[in-house]
Amino acid sequence: MSRQYFGTDGIRGTVGQAPITPDFVLMLAHAVGQVLKQAHPRPKVLIGKDTRISGYMLESALESGFNSAGVDVLLLGPLPTPAVAYLTRAQRAQLGVVISASHNPYPDNGIKFFSANGSKLPDAWEMAVEARLQQAPEWVSSSGLGKARRLDDAPGRYIEFCKGTVDPGLSFAGLKFVVDAAHGAAYQVAPQVFRELGAEVVAIGCAPDGLNINHGVGATHPEALVAAVLAHGADYGIALDGDADRLQMVDAKGRLYNGDELLFVLAKDRWLRQLPLPGVVGTLMTNMAVELALRAKGVEVVRAKVGDRYVLEALQERSWLLGGEGSGHLLALDKHSTGDGMVSALQVLQACVMQPQSLSQMLQEVVLFPQTLLNVRMPQGFDWTVHAPLTQEMQRVQEELGPEGRLLVRPSGTEPLLRIMVESADAQRSLALAQRLSQTLPAVD
Repeated sequence: MSRQYFGTDGIRGTVGQAPITPDFVLMLAHAVGQVLKQAHPRPKVLIGKDTRISGYMLESALESGFNSAGVDVLLLGPLPTPAVAYLTRAQRAQLGVVISASHNPYPDNGIKFFSANGSKLPDAWEMAVEARLQQAPEWVSSSGLGKARRLDDAPGRYIEFCKGTVDPGLSFAGLKFVVDAAHGAAYQVAPQVFRELGAEVVAIGCAPDGLNINHGVGATHPEALVAAVLAHGADYGIALDGDADRLQMVDAKGRLYNGDELLFVLAKDRWLRQLPLPGVVGTLMTNMAVELALRAKGVEVVRAKVGDRYVLEALQERSWLLGGEGSGHLLALDKHSTGDGMVSALQVLQACVMQPQSLSQMLQEVVLFPQTLLNVRMPQGFDWTVHAPLTQEMQRVQEELGPEGRLLVRPSGTEPLLRIMVESADAQRSLALAQRLSQTLPAVD
């Protein structure tokens, strides 16, 4: 059976278009409830959401669908995705549900799920839900209906959890931070966490109106954070995305640091403190300069497919703790079961304060390699893997790059495009090599 609804991170789409419609979402929750009841006679489910206006409608649909299957619901209101993962564990619930389309603009929304231990669910579970959706609903009688209530202190519980991931003696007193929550799910909790740890906080992107999530602010638009850090003379800037599971940071000079660099900071901090660090998981797109710098310290680096789900799988396979990708999804599995922008920011800032070193000092061994990325349109049905001119040129390019450069060719998952990435210390050389590869492909009218 192939997937019809689930993608790599739940179910996502444009609101009002299948499958993000209230009738489907109600039936989805009913199907999920039936699957849960196979193992739990009276399941409890948590529902959190970001700040999109459509969240009200989808929350109501989910609540009705779960209740109709005899599942109790605990409503959390607007809260970061990783907060829902944490509270699912803390409340001993059977499932956590998040209504969010992450970094997408407000017309989109989605539904994603966490297991009882706060981690992403396996493919087999998603396939079971898809199979259940093909069956007729089994509405329970009035006496068996689920109930719903709100967990009013959910934000406070998550704030305390975040603070508990750093050293009890850590204080940010005397430091000024700009915190950008992308008008998203962390608009309340993010500024509060840093204030309670002693920092002076300038909040931007913390005034959601249901339509402005990720609009010109947040981790996907860090230029707003750079400008605010410089304007306010702040020591650091922290930018989250709409559901607060990814992170970008800025230093006092307005220099932006991406997820690859922040992952190196987390690893270096543990290396300096002589903590166990058998290896780090990046992705196929992780900058080679980070890999070389970690290997120079004796730290093994493994690359997973692009996507935090695949990073998590690689970490779990090896019982490692640290991983992430350049977009800012970072995982520290001894701190949380999933990627968490707030927890990641706290770990990075703790490293800078406790070492003590600035972000630029922590990254003095890392000079990012320029990455040239070309998107080449392919004819419909074209199989690039057996196109001899391309495969032969790929071999020649990799030989020219040697150990100090990297080539990656992969198809787009959504469009008829072939993505060609060449990475080396020389940007002009990378561009020339990428263009050579693209010229081996057939032209598309």
